[in-house]
Amino acid sequence: MPIRLTEERWIHITEEHSEMAGYYFEVLETVEELEAIYEGKMGECIAVRKIGKGKYIVVVYRELSKEDGFVITAFLTRRRKQLERRGKIWGQ
Repeated sequence: MPIRLTEERWIHITEEHSEMAGYYFEVLETVEELEAIYEGKMGECIAVRKIGKGKYIVVVYRELSKEDGFVITAFLTRRRKQLERRGKIWGQ
């Protein structure tokens, strides 16, 4: 399913999480090649992928249909265990 990353959302991500500025393609890759998906609090999905030793990229996105979805936000974390408290939809 295609997940869009709009210019408006990318600007939001890099303004709120300046460390994400060089990770545009990694955000897209995380949605395509994720390790796990967790349930968000408001129906969104949370994709997680390891990008370094103990470092993960987290992408929050919403699926509108089987043919459409969009990225809400993205950030880096070392705290994957906090995500694991949420219901796992798919993955390791």
